Amino acid sequence: MTAVQLLACGIFLAAYILIASERVDKSVASLTGATLMLLVRLLSQEEAFHGTDVVHGVDWNTILLLVGMMIVVAITKETGVFEWMALKSAKVARGRPWAILALICLVTAVISALLDNVTTVLLIAPVVVILCRTLEVSAVPFLVCCALSSNIGGTATLIGDPPNIMIGSAGHLTFLDFLKVDLPIIALVFPIFLLAIWAAFGRKLHVDERHRLRVLEFDESKAIHDWPLLRKCLIVIVLTLAGFTIHGAVGLEPATIALAGACLILILYGKSPVKVLEEVEWPTIFFFMGLFIMVGGLVKVGVISMMANAAISLTGGSTPALAILLLWFSALFSGVVGNIPATVALISLILDITHSVHGAGNVQALHSPEILPLWWALSLGACLGGNLTLVGAPANAIVVGISGAAGHPVRFVEFLKYGVPLTLLTLVVAMGCLWVAFLR
Repeated sequence: MTAVQLLACGIFLAAYILIASERVDKSVASLTGATLMLLVRLLSQEEAFHGTDVVHGVDWNTILLLVGMMIVVAITKETGVFEWMALKSAKVARGRPWAILALICLVTAVISALLDNVTTVLLIAPVVVILCRTLEVSAVPFLVCCALSSNIGGTATLIGDPPNIMIGSAGHLTFLDFLKVDLPIIALVFPIFLLAIWAAFGRKLHVDERHRLRVLEFDESKAIHDWPLLRKCLIVIVLTLAGFTIHGAVGLEPATIALAGACLILILYGKSPVKVLEEVEWPTIFFFMGLFIMVGGLVKVGVISMMANAAISLTGGSTPALAILLLWFSALFSGVVGNIPATVALISLILDITHSVHGAGNVQALHSPEILPLWWALSLGACLGGNLTLVGAPANAIVVGISGAAGHPVRFVEFLKYGVPLTLLTLVVAMGCLWVAFLR
């Protein structure tokens, strides 16, 4: 490696260490690494923010899609509909702990697919704590399974998990593409996941009859604070999801659809947008921007190209071997450093492989039979691999934080006991589906 490549890797790794150690806020670490790359001129500001034929820079489609959906969710959560769904699930389950666990997992997965998994766990996890406190059972298995379900459900759609948002943008994959490929796979993975957690917890979850009856006394209708606003939000969400479904056919980017939904809901909201805009996860947005710039630096100095060539050499250029390697490597990489930074780096790897194989990076090349399976391997590997460890996905860290604040701390090793076997199981199922769909 040259001195310039070593410098770029050094900045990148230093930022990753700070992010993983949590001694510095992840957005600060990411932006600092990006700024250092600009200061030492590993790439120019023009390359960082606007991109070139070689360096893609900040992916504004991903950034603005996230902002738009965060605004929609911020207003919708004011209605209390998410709390209503959790409480309704508990009553449908008749207060039985295993049934509550299964329904909470299902509700979490569905909402994660329709909105995003980070917001979903922020809304659902506190309600789970209340339910467990009422039942007088440990909240740990409920909360950890909630986190795992959010990552699995988020895998199903373009907007459900941040890695998919980035993959869709870079690979020119539409909302409908994810519904055709990832959704059927997750529809198979999720029931197997439920069977696995039943085998692990189902017979161990017991609750006193008095506590079970207390859950049945909850009046979930009181969770809805604003019915008129809820009706407006549901209309906007339906229109936005419909827009995502047809965005490829009408030639609009997903970010445009999300921003249109955000603007419409802000108009219907009719109040000052200041509070709503404060609800946007701006640290996460800037974290993404910093990562895009740092990976852009690695691309420009040739580090990602070296990785791409190594992967091609290792697999002999075989598409099935490359896809399987990418599926498992992205899962492991996500478990170690988090699925967001892992995805940013591996997207550039696929783009470099595309150039190596086709000598071009247009849509036809990105969707060629040699390349298309790699996008789906990365999507499944990064999203499902986020369940591997406590730091594998943002949803995990959020749920563990809520669990600790409620007096149920989850240690790193304890999370591994849940995450590792369930992740391996879901990845094996996903690999089989990927093989049947693309690699036979």
